[in-house]
Amino acid sequence: MKLIRVFPRKTKATPDDEWVRFGPPGMFDEADEVHISVAFSYDRAVAENLAEQWRHVAPVKIGGPAYEADQPYAMNFEAGRYVRRGYTFTSRGCPRRCWFCGVWKRLNVATPIPNYPAGWNILDDNLLATPREHVEGVFKMLREQRKEDWPGWDGRIEFTGGLEALALEDYQVGLLADLKPRPNMFFAYDPGDAFETLESAARRLLAAGFTQRSHRLRCYVMIGDPKDTLDLAEARLRSMEQIGFTPFAMLWKPAKPAEQKYARGDDWRKFARLWMRPAITHGSVADDGETLL
Repeated sequence: MKLIRVFPRKTKATPDDEWVRFGPPGMFDEADEVHISVAFSYDRAVAENLAEQWRHVAPVKIGGPAYEADQPYAMNFEAGRYVRRGYTFTSRGCPRRCWFCGVWKRLNVATPIPNYPAGWNILDDNLLATPREHVEGVFKMLREQRKEDWPGWDGRIEFTGGLEALALEDYQVGLLADLKPRPNMFFAYDPGDAFETLESAARRLLAAGFTQRSHRLRCYVMIGDPKDTLDLAEARLRSMEQIGFTPFAMLWKPAKPAEQKYARGDDWRKFARLWMRPAITHGSVADDGETLL
C-alpha cells in the first residue's frame, strides 16, 4: 500500500523518507491512503485544513498524540512510520497525575511495550517508572547500538522523551553514567514539582561523573501557565541552572477553547526563546569540545 504521511510541522524527530510530506499535496502525489500525524494540540487547525486538501488524493486518516488524549494506548510502536528511525518508545503510560498532561488519563501505569524496536533516542512517557527488569533491558539495548547501524547518528544516546527526577533511583544513575559517550538527558521541572526532588537528582548525577559545563543534564521548565509571572518563571529557570541543569523553557499553550484567554503574548514568547537553546544561555561549546546545537 502506498501510504503518504503528512505532518503540520517538521522537527528533528520527523521521518524523512520519500513518503513524508509537509503542506498541501503536490501535482504528482499519488497514494492509496494518507495519514495526517499531529503531535501538538495547537496544530490541530492546520492539520484539519491539510486533511481537507489531501482528501482529493486518497482517503485520509487524521490522528497522533493531539487526538488521542481520551483513547487507550495501543501497546505497540512501528519504528520509522511517524517518527524518524532511531527514535523509539519502549513503554507507555505514567503514574503521575499532572494537571496539564493527559498521559495518565490514557494509562496510569508505566507499562513496557512487548518487543519494542531498538533505537538510540528514547521517547517514553516515563521510562524510569517502569519495572527494573525493563529499565535494565532498555539500557542493555542502548549499549549495543552502533553508529554504523544508524546513518547520520553521532553515537550519543538521548532521552528526549524526558526522565522523571521523582522516579530516579540510584541504580538508574549508575546505568546513565555508564553510557559512553555520556547521554543527553532531559528532566522536567513543572508547576507543583518539589525543588528538592530535582536538586537530589542533579546532586547524584554530578557525583556520578556528569558535569554542569557539558550541558548533558538538561531540564524542561514549563513557563507561562495561567498563574505564572515572568519573574517567577525566571526564578525557576535560574534555580535549575544553579543546581547543575541546563534549563529549557517550555511555554505553556492553551489547548482548549476555554483556555484561550490565558494565551501568552509576545513578551512571553521572546522570553521563552532566550531560554530554549544552551548555546544562547551558556555559550557555544561543551566541556567535551563539541559545539552545542
